[in-house]
Amino acid sequence: MEGKEVRQGKLVVISGPSGVGKSTICKELVSRLDNAYLSISVTTRAKSEEEVDGKDYYFISEEEFQKRIKDGRLLEYANVFGNWYGTPKDKIDEALGEGRTVLLEIDVQGGRQVKEVYDEAKMVFILPPDNTELANRINYRGRDSGDVVVKRLGGAEAEISAAKECYEYMIVNNELERAVEEIIDVLKE
Repeated sequence: MEGKEVRQGKLVVISGPSGVGKSTICKELVSRLDNAYLSISVTTRAKSEEEVDGKDYYFISEEEFQKRIKDGRLLEYANVFGNWYGTPKDKIDEALGEGRTVLLEIDVQGGRQVKEVYDEAKMVFILPPDNTELANRINYRGRDSGDVVVKRLGGAEAEISAAKECYEYMIVNNELERAVEEIIDVLKE
């Protein structure tokens, strides 16, 4: 009797500066790709009124977050603007084992950590059309105070520079449809 072949899924890391449109792109990819799984990160930051625990993020205490690090339960993690973010390893392994396309919407620091574990991961960095548009997008979201907006804009240039060292694909999100199609083409490679 022949055994059933288990197909390993594809892992795609999607990163970019705050406000560049990563979440919107990921939602579009999930709606268009068969069998796609968008990883839900854990975070220590406060939940906004619009967010749903277990859908947008898993909101946990810093104590619980540190326990998960110690227990090796996070694929990657980083402290971003004073809050911890991480990817639950068990969920990723499960989805990949099912042959799914797994999308990780994480920062460059986390992307580097993932690439060390999953060398075959496709590394996609989303760029803004320009700095003015990025500032407009961050301000339009209305999520951050003025000082956090300034920090996010200041960090964008450093993040773009770091991404050039370890990301294979740099995609400008000037037009959502085109950016999504470019990522779909990357997945066909």
